[in-house]
Amino acid sequence: MADNRYHTPTLSVTPCQRQKHQERFPKMPLKNNDNEVSNQTYSELKNPVQNKVYKRDPDKRIFVNRGLLMQKVKYLGFDMDYTIAVYKSPNFEALGFDLIKKKMILMGYPNAIEDFEYDHTFPIRGLWFDTLYGNLLKVDSFGYILVCVHGFSFLSGKQVYEYYPNKFVHMDEKRFRIFNTLFELPVMYLLTCLVDFFTNHLDYISMKTGVKCADLTIAYKSIYQDVLQAVDYVHGKDGPLKQETLKQVATYVVKDERLPILLDRMRFHGTKVFLATNSDYNYTNNVMSYLLNDAEEGRNWTTYFDYIVVDAKKPLFFTEGTILRQVDLKTGALKIGTHTGPMQSGHVYSGGSCNVFTDLIGAMHRDVLYVGDHIFGDILKSKKTSGWKTFLIVPEITQELKVWTNKRSLFDKLDEYDAKIAEEYKYLDSSSHVCPDITAYQSKIKSVTHEMDMEYGVLGSLFRSGSRQTFFGAQVMRYADLYAASILNLLYYPFSYVFRAPPMLMAHESTVSHEKQVVGSDLMASRSRSFSENLSGISTDAAIPKRKTLQRTDSLVPHLYADTPKEITQILEFDEEEEKSRDIKEEDEENYADQ
Repeated sequence: MADNRYHTPTLSVTPCQRQKHQERFPKMPLKNNDNEVSNQTYSELKNPVQNKVYKRDPDKRIFVNRGLLMQKVKYLGFDMDYTIAVYKSPNFEALGFDLIKKKMILMGYPNAIEDFEYDHTFPIRGLWFDTLYGNLLKVDSFGYILVCVHGFSFLSGKQVYEYYPNKFVHMDEKRFRIFNTLFELPVMYLLTCLVDFFTNHLDYISMKTGVKCADLTIAYKSIYQDVLQAVDYVHGKDGPLKQETLKQVATYVVKDERLPILLDRMRFHGTKVFLATNSDYNYTNNVMSYLLNDAEEGRNWTTYFDYIVVDAKKPLFFTEGTILRQVDLKTGALKIGTHTGPMQSGHVYSGGSCNVFTDLIGAMHRDVLYVGDHIFGDILKSKKTSGWKTFLIVPEITQELKVWTNKRSLFDKLDEYDAKIAEEYKYLDSSSHVCPDITAYQSKIKSVTHEMDMEYGVLGSLFRSGSRQTFFGAQVMRYADLYAASILNLLYYPFSYVFRAPPMLMAHESTVSHEKQVVGSDLMASRSRSFSENLSGISTDAAIPKRKTLQRTDSLVPHLYADTPKEITQILEFDEEEEKSRDIKEEDEENYADQ
């Protein structure tokens, strides 16, 4: 149970302050497109066509995997890098690539690698790097290989079998590295460049697990370890990446005037807002000052948050954590000793753990929605270990949706070829000796699939390859309650919004229409205790298995069988919150009656 003595009271807002806030941040109109502001009423927007559910423009949408009541979110937490602070792509990735590359040369790698330049069309998140064979793998949700790249060479199915006999890999942290973050895009590409360089250079003899030059053997695993060492240096607290970013912050960080509007609106609606970032205080202070400091009003960025934690060291933060210490805002140094509470607005803290943090602010884990870009460090760990609700930022969705909508003709072609293949087999069953020739259709499907993949990038979509979902896509669906391209999409939803997840259909549901009548005989006795078609009552015809009639005195068993439920038994997404609200209401009524 959280200790409520540390709970900061809800932000008090005077009518004057509220009027000033509304004048400064007027309501933003909903846009149907970039050039037209909607004059439709809410009811018209909600029901443009009868029985058609209103949905916001795709680029403004927040997508739902698990339902969530926004009005029940009492604490909204944010990561900084790639969440609040959005880095300009590909400028920022190219900077990281160049700095790591220079460090590799200083470590003894050939000067020739200086010629490599960052190609933002190549890497995508969610790829696996095989440190044994030097291959970059795109894997589906079950662990089967979708794409295999060695350097810049895409391996055929036959070549993949030579490395992976079953075209299958299982997660082995000692061998495979999964690149989940946007920071790692240049790391992936540099590894690809180095593998290709050593594999194809005339001075080196290629082997299965590395290359050889005279008496020198270079294993792919050692290349990987060297790259990680260079990355640690470049991304370090005093590393060149942070230094170069702060020198030209406007070149590398996106400043959006809507950000302070969003943060203020959250707090004006009574939501506690906190920042929990792995970045150190100096870097955080400089970046956030650029994004939020208001010179006209003399307002500091820290006033937009109720609580601020730097050096969080996620994902460690979500398990045992580290010592929680307070930051001296004048010097940037850490104060001695462990901070034991309470946590106060306007102060900055370093380290800590999820359990300590939630206890000191008086929060219940279910009351927290955390927003971040790292599927492992921010989302997976916060969901599995703390029970926080999760909101994943996926900026790549914008391009994914553009291909999904603008290249509709390609998807239609795939449906057309699938339909033609189905037609070839339409009248065939186990007695048929005819083997239809579908090679032409298969060839066309491959051609269209390749064309579609190239619309996304060299390695295709982040979420799928053809009809198969990627490992990254599966992780998003499993651990992210919500996901969107930007935190600013929250501007287009009221704080009372009910996020409802679409039906999660299995293959036998998504491929069989409701109009299709199933006439085959049941292989098992029906378990149905159905309601009648008009839902007026419980069907009694063959709904309940016949049992021997017993008098009460004939049996000492309290219940011989389960009665047919007359109300819904499913635990819905919002039941816990509704029951909690009902309990509070009943308790208030009892207290009032006692008075």
